[in-house]
Amino acid sequence: MTDTSNACIAVVDDDEALRESLAWLLDSVGLASRAFNDGEAFLAEAPGGFDAVLLDVRMPGLSGLQVQQRMNERGDELPVIFMTGHGDVPMAVAALKAGAQDFIEKPFNHQQLIDTVQQALLIHQQRRRERERHDALQARYAALRPKEQRILVHVAEGMTSREIAEHLDISAKTVEIYRLRAMKALGATSLAELVRLCVALELVEVLPEPSPADRN
Repeated sequence: MTDTSNACIAVVDDDEALRESLAWLLDSVGLASRAFNDGEAFLAEAPGGFDAVLLDVRMPGLSGLQVQQRMNERGDELPVIFMTGHGDVPMAVAALKAGAQDFIEKPFNHQQLIDTVQQALLIHQQRRRERERHDALQARYAALRPKEQRILVHVAEGMTSREIAEHLDISAKTVEIYRLRAMKALGATSLAELVRLCVALELVEVLPEPSPADRN
């Protein structure tokens, strides 16, 4: 279940009545919000203070698509939900191709809007947890000894302990000791899991799936 107790939604629209209506609607389901009357004002705020953004497509100054482009350029990871008027669907499709989470057409169905926002919050929380796990994994890998790091890379490349030992000019037993120590540090309980973690750390490239012709 999604915990939205501390979630805050940015509402970016030049229509004051609509901003107030959306703030009331979000508040009615326990969601905090902050309203902005143009894209420039929203972009001036720190993105870390929000969990999703409701963004109008057509606004004076920067359009919604331009705001989205600026967000992408600076690496913002907020889920973007576009609010579109009649005839703006082609623009909304372009926004989806640029990474927007969803778009909803005015006038809104209140339940549809809330469902869309809740889905965006869930996705944002999942991305944040994945980023935190990846950061923690990188920190554990960085704390390994250089030789343990090299052995991990060779294991992920598919080399056997004997091959690694010959390559590094150490004994196979030493390779096993270093490998087991590294597995424990990374939290891997199996060789397969260790390889998956190495792929997540981008220590090795993911092999492409074989084509049907290659399998025959």
